[in-house]
Amino acid sequence: MTQPVHGGNLAWAAALAGCPPDAILDFSASISPLGPPKSAIAALVDNLDNLSHYPDPNYWELRTALGKLHQLPPDWILPSNGSAELLTWAGWDLAQLESTVLITPAFSDYWRSLNAFAANVVPCPLVLDKQDLNVSTPDRAHKCGLLLNNPHNPTGKLFKREQILPYLEQFALVVVDEAFMDFLPPDREQSLITQIQKYPNLVILRSLTKFYSLPGLRLGYAIAHPQTLQRWQAMRDPWAVNTLAEAAALAVIQDTTFQQQTWAWLPEARNQLFAGLKQIPRLQPLESAANFLLVHSERSTSHLQQSLLKEHQILIRDCLSFPELGDRYFRVAVRLNNQNERLIQAIQALC
Repeated sequence: MTQPVHGGNLAWAAALAGCPPDAILDFSASISPLGPPKSAIAALVDNLDNLSHYPDPNYWELRTALGKLHQLPPDWILPSNGSAELLTWAGWDLAQLESTVLITPAFSDYWRSLNAFAANVVPCPLVLDKQDLNVSTPDRAHKCGLLLNNPHNPTGKLFKREQILPYLEQFALVVVDEAFMDFLPPDREQSLITQIQKYPNLVILRSLTKFYSLPGLRLGYAIAHPQTLQRWQAMRDPWAVNTLAEAAALAVIQDTTFQQQTWAWLPEARNQLFAGLKQIPRLQPLESAANFLLVHSERSTSHLQQSLLKEHQILIRDCLSFPELGDRYFRVAVRLNNQNERLIQAIQALC
């Protein structure tokens, strides 16, 4: 079976480990271990009878609810089949420009979307041990695009809002993927949503699947100027979001209890995992604002990944799809305390 590019491929992991997929403890996909919320499950059950009807192709109820959440008119929001679909349309727009500056290491779907439309990509490497965002601005930046994510995947860096704002004045188009921003409580988040109406060249991508543990439903949304979203809507397939996904989304964005539980759980669990990994010789985790940690290893992480699977039925994310990182880094999601401890003990046994 082919080595997966993305995390969360339990079929591949189970084949390698020689066990059923549900026996794998998955640290490779950065999904909250607290969900799916009960509110989402209840919404799915309540809407089973609606499977015999097409969804509203304009998703007006969902757009209205998301607009209320972000204090924006509904036409500034476009629900989607996960943020991966939105990256396709962002890649199309970026490919129309002279070049696109891409912050690296970069999520493989960024490369997919840009390469699909033959975009001229200019990599801009991050300094991994610093929180600075220092973008090399091209001479003709007003004809170029910029693609980044915040918090950054795979490093977990959180860029201050003020670090990104100057680039909105310089680049023709700035696409900011905020797929992991929900994991920060309102007093710490650095979203650019409050700036969206000021900058017609800004596009923000959001995900509802990671924070609410709903990756199987495939649900995200874009926030941008209505003209941009109308153009994307005209290009894509109709009914991008299914009826059950829409119902779950309407439920979870109002689930303040689950949101508060997540914000209370993450810092302690992340600190526990960070401290445990840091104590293991030849491993160095990086500080993170997200629900995952990037870890540098003096040993081959591909070998560690396979050993963890075969001997402990634990799956970590290798970083081979990030050329700048290669076989000396791995990424792990933050999970429940007992699961984090199981990972730490397994790595200690192998190291």
